[in-house]
Amino acid sequence: MTVKSYSFKIDTNKNFEIIDITSKINELIDIDEGIISIFSRHSTSAIVVNENESGLLSDLELILNDLVSDKFSYQHDRIDDNAKSHLKSFLLSSSECLPIKNSKLDLGTWQSIFFIELDGPRHQRTITLTMVGE
Repeated sequence: MTVKSYSFKIDTNKNFEIIDITSKINELIDIDEGIISIFSRHSTSAIVVNENESGLLSDLELILNDLVSDKFSYQHDRIDDNAKSHLKSFLLSSSECLPIKNSKLDLGTWQSIFFIELDGPRHQRTITLTMVGE
């Protein structure tokens, strides 16, 4: 069994931004079969699997803004003034664990991997990949 780790950086340009990282991850896979952990090292971002359809991606931003709205005064804002970003991150996930087959992500037909920026713009966001397999 082989274990390999890589990381790469992403710069974001907006407060809320969804970036498809599927092809970048596939470029870095160097095992034939196994599993991969995809992890964002930041508490105001997320890693998710879903369909890359513009209406759906806009809907995600809409629903997150509705669930974590400006109508409340959040206690964490006394420290960093970014409580909404942290709360949205709680609703999503900082990582995904997925299968690898034939040296590629073994995704469903419409699935992609996304990095979601919740507190941008930011520079040098780090995504860590850990692969286990043969």
